Formats: sequence, C-alpha cells, structure tokens
Amino acid sequence: MTVPLLREDVSLIPMEAGGLFQMKKTLFGSFYLSLAASIWGGMYVVSKYVLDFVPPFTLVWLRYITAFIVLFGILKFRQYKTKMRLSIRKQDYFLLGWIGFIGYFVSISLQFIGTKLSDAHTGALITSATPAFIVLFAKFVLHEWITLRKAVALLLATIGVVIVIGLDNNGGQSFWGNMMLVGAALTWALLSVYVKVASARFSALAITTYAIWFALLFTTPVMLWELHEQPVSVPSMSVVFGILYLGIISTAGAFFLWNKGMEMMDAGIGSLFFFFQPLVGAVFGFLFLREQITASFYLGGLLIIIGVFIAILSPIHQRQSKEGVNHGRSLVE
Repeated sequence: MTVPLLREDVSLIPMEAGGLFQMKKTLFGSFYLSLAASIWGGMYVVSKYVLDFVPPFTLVWLRYITAFIVLFGILKFRQYKTKMRLSIRKQDYFLLGWIGFIGYFVSISLQFIGTKLSDAHTGALITSATPAFIVLFAKFVLHEWITLRKAVALLLATIGVVIVIGLDNNGGQSFWGNMMLVGAALTWALLSVYVKVASARFSALAITTYAIWFALLFTTPVMLWELHEQPVSVPSMSVVFGILYLGIISTAGAFFLWNKGMEMMDAGIGSLFFFFQPLVGAVFGFLFLREQITASFYLGGLLIIIGVFIAILSPIHQRQSKEGVNHGRSLVE
C-alpha cells in the first residue's frame, strides 16, 4: 500500500509545478503583449508631432538605427556575461531576414503610405483586423487549431474595436490607401507567426535585434531617395527626444516585448492583445489631443477586455485538466 501512495505523491509534484509554471508563463506573456500594444497605441501622439518635421521613411530609418544600437549593445553584453555565442545558420539568416523584410519594412511602410492616402480613423480600423489574420496564418504555418474559444474571443474583441473606433462612411473614397492598410495588417500577422517559428531556435532579443538590422538595410535606399526629394532641416531638441523615444521605447522596447510575448503564448491567443493598441490610442488621444471619449469607447473597451480574458483564462484550465488526465493514466499504467 505504501508504494502506490509514494508514487502518487511524487508524481503529483511535477504536475502541480508544471501547472503553476504554465500559469506564470501565460500571465507574463499576457503582460508583455499588453505592454507592447499599449506602447504602440500611445506612440501615435509622439509620431504625429515628429512627422511634422521628419518625413516618414526617414523617421522609420532613425527609429531602426536607434533601436538596433540599443538592442545590439544589450545582446553583446548578455553574450559577454553568459560566455555564449550566437550560432546562426544560413537558413536562419533567411528566416530573420524574412521577418525583418515582411514585418518591419513592408508592414510599417504600407501602414505609413496607407494612412497618408486614407486617414488615421480608417487606418486604425483596418489594421485592427491583424489578429484575425494571425489566427488564420497560425493554422497553416504552425498548425494551431481555430477553436470555438478562439473564435468567440476574436469576435468579441473585433466587435469591441469596431465600436471603439467607429465606422467611417467615407472609407470607400480612399480605396488604394485602404488596400495598403489591409496589406499592412496581413504582413504584420505574418511577422507574428514567423516570430513564433524563429523562437524555437533564438531568444526574443536575438530575433528582434537581427530582424531590425535587416529592416534597416531594406529601409536605407528608400530613406536616401526620400531625403533627396525632401531634405530635412536641423530639428529642435523636442523632435530629437521624440525620435529617441520612438527608437528606444516604441521600437526596441515594444518590438522585443511583442516577440517575447509571442514566444511564450499560442500565436492565435497572443494575437488578441493587438487590440489594446487602438484602445490605448483612444485614451492617449483624449489625454493629449483633447479627443472626445464617448459611451461607445467604454462599451467597446469592455468587450475587448472580456475577449482577451476568455482567451488567456481558458487555456490554463484546459492544460491543467489535460495534465490531470495524463497523470491519472500514468498511475494506472
């Protein structure tokens, strides 16, 4: 009688520890993704001011060069402390280059151009469709199932964003701008899924650093052409501080947090945290740009929070139940 009891007690420890670890991992991943999306939501207040003095592709280049210097320094310092070198194979360069090209160069560029041809209101609405594309790409690239829970959470959050942002009746007048914004949403979804693929071999810090380096290479020719067409005068210190904020906080910090969060969570679930971007953007617009917040903001925000809560809470219970079943099987065997 004592042997089965001892086996049961010992086997219970890893099950409980595993459940606790998974819960902590989910909570930390949720925090990283929420913070990244929130930073991007508030970024538009700063970028709107800086873009009055610096053209868009030049600003993107300045963001990336600042972010790369910061991230590369941190990466090298960590390698020095741990005495470990990063081993990158030839196919890894293609993967990291693809992430930098499709996500940090194409997606951001399409977002800038699309917003210019359309408007910020419509742009925020269209790019908020990104999580739906992530769920679809995750099915084909990562073979993640589109469960009823994911579908319900995605639907609630999507409805919430539509309510928060509102519908623009004049959207059809900016067809090409809207098409580019759809492209921005598609390419950012691809980025998020392939970051999940790359995280099997590299840390979030390494992925972000090298992907930004590739994006910097792709952006440089366009930036040089833009400067030839539209020279930039010496900016004020407030513009310089704005560029540093965009490079260090909104690019180096937020990109790292997003990649780290996507590394720790199911891609389809992690994608839902993107909805915090327009939500926080509306709050910052109210605080700094004196934009009005209506009752629809509170209703939509509540739906977004409920959708995300459903997404992150259910997997914990499901995994614990699954672990309990497997634990019971091991006792029988």
